[in-house]
Amino acid sequence: MAATALSAGLANAGETLDKIKQRGLIKVGVGTTPGFFSPDSNGRWNGFFIDYGRALAITVFNDPEKVEFTNSSPQQRLPALQSGEYDVLLSGVTQTITRAFKLGFHFGPVIFYDGQGLLVRKDLGVTKGTELDGATIGVQSGTTGELNIADFFRKTGKKFTPVTIEETGEFVKALESGRVDALTQDATDLAGKRTQLKNPDDYVLLPERLSKEPLAPAIRGGDDQWLEIVNWTVYATIQAEEYGITKANVDDFLKSEDPAIKRFLGVDPSLGEAIGLDPKFAYNIIKTLGNYGEIFDRNIGKGTTLNLERGYNNLWTNGGLLYSPPFR
Repeated sequence: MAATALSAGLANAGETLDKIKQRGLIKVGVGTTPGFFSPDSNGRWNGFFIDYGRALAITVFNDPEKVEFTNSSPQQRLPALQSGEYDVLLSGVTQTITRAFKLGFHFGPVIFYDGQGLLVRKDLGVTKGTELDGATIGVQSGTTGELNIADFFRKTGKKFTPVTIEETGEFVKALESGRVDALTQDATDLAGKRTQLKNPDDYVLLPERLSKEPLAPAIRGGDDQWLEIVNWTVYATIQAEEYGITKANVDDFLKSEDPAIKRFLGVDPSLGEAIGLDPKFAYNIIKTLGNYGEIFDRNIGKGTTLNLERGYNNLWTNGGLLYSPPFR
């Protein structure tokens, strides 16, 4: 196929895809956490979730630049998705049952397994959350963190004073100024917030996790075709890592005699043609962005500012939770 990666038949299958193709780009809601999503000095967005927005643009248009990223606060992002401002949210949204049933969202595969953490001043001398009995804790409004921290202290029989903060910029300032003793949010977000503090070494991210926070792409309910495009775009990066296919060696794998790899990379076009996608959509994603491990390492892995371990975000074959359904 030419520059457009989707067949005409598929293009008419979903309202979201129709709108995307008419405007010529995908609208993505994101946050502002270095490593996950942040603009550089030239205004170009970079980060782990940003790469998945570009991967979607490759699947739809075979062009990673046909995507528009817009920062959306935790309070604004879900209403904005409901109203159609975005085609997909890649802003670190936690998949929950109420967001699925009550708000009517569909979620793609979990891209990042996170958990709620606590960022505290070192001079408090605490090593776990239960030692914060009586503390004042900042929590950002519009997030699952409000309920999680209340549940944690209720379960442990301890007391705390919540300080609800709406503006992201004020969140960090509250800790630095001493207005709060600790901040609670997704641990990876707190790792990013710690780098923004004037003296990061004066603060510590406690090792325990208060909740499960599976972060996944969110879309409006009712468009199954768009959901499947999101699903298999993510799965392509995971499957590539499982095969050992990287940005550097993907062309070598084009010579593979393994029928599964031939279907995956589009050497055998039958699979792509059957589902209405460009047979080489997975190849194009890997050639441009790399596999899941490369995307992780480049943006948030060891040696980056966040310096995160793979942990749960490793392949199932390496003790993690990442698993792709078969491409067949």
